[in-house]
Amino acid sequence: MADNKISLPAKLINGGVAGLVGVTCVFPIDLAKTRLQNQQAVQVYKGMLDCLAKTIRSEGYFGCYRGAAVNLTLVTPEKAIKLAANDVFRQKLSKDGKLPLWGEVLAGCGAGTCQVVVTTPMEMLKIQLQDAGRLSAQRPARAPAQRPSATGITVQLLKTQGLSGLYRGAGATLMRDVPFSMIYFPLFANLNALGRESHSCAHGRAPFWQSFVSGCMAGSIAAVAVTPLDVIKTRIQTLQKGEGEDTYRGIIDCTRRIMKREGPSAFLKGATCRALVIAPLFGIAQGVYFLGVGEAALELLG
Repeated sequence: MADNKISLPAKLINGGVAGLVGVTCVFPIDLAKTRLQNQQAVQVYKGMLDCLAKTIRSEGYFGCYRGAAVNLTLVTPEKAIKLAANDVFRQKLSKDGKLPLWGEVLAGCGAGTCQVVVTTPMEMLKIQLQDAGRLSAQRPARAPAQRPSATGITVQLLKTQGLSGLYRGAGATLMRDVPFSMIYFPLFANLNALGRESHSCAHGRAPFWQSFVSGCMAGSIAAVAVTPLDVIKTRIQTLQKGEGEDTYRGIIDCTRRIMKREGPSAFLKGATCRALVIAPLFGIAQGVYFLGVGEAALELLG
């Protein structure tokens, strides 16, 4: 993303490292986002800080990382697919080394479509684990139920619904990730190009701060833009419902019910959290590319 001269193996290593570092840094905010988006009839949390404070109080510090193992395991293949697909599409659509804006948008669309293969089951399992604490908080009088595990949820879904159970909400995930990539990749490329034009940089690269800020800005703008789709995806993929909460039959049914029961503002639940998650994730990604982590790793292995 940051430099077309980087080899594909180096890009995959960079994407994996960036994903692992990013998930570790911002996962608690992502957990707060999921719990806020799933609140319907019973409002357990007033906002992001209140959610994190109550989570730490009731589940301990590591409760903020519930579901992180799933992300840490699958984030590398997810990034690998996304980056490889974007790289291939950009090369195919380029003419004489130049890629028009429509080509950048189409390349992002292709990358977002391909990554859904890994993103959907990853998000599906992560959401079940992240939301467990909110459901427990709704039922304080009852004996605490056994915490779900990623393995247990996977086995149960495969037994009852087959492989399709892990891909529940794939359409909603596609609706979120394709527009996100169509916005992010062209926006980052153009913002980062401003740094190359305004600075005399070696190898034609923008300075580190420019790449980092461009990644943060493009990521946060794209994240907020697709928040309504993220809310719909989260609601559909949540299997266990709390008291007075709806079960949805699909994207249209989910959209209609949210609008009827909670109003338009419900589609922006967790928007701040999402921006705070995505901005540093992509800022870190660009930092990893700029520092050449993947290239250095390949040199050591070679």
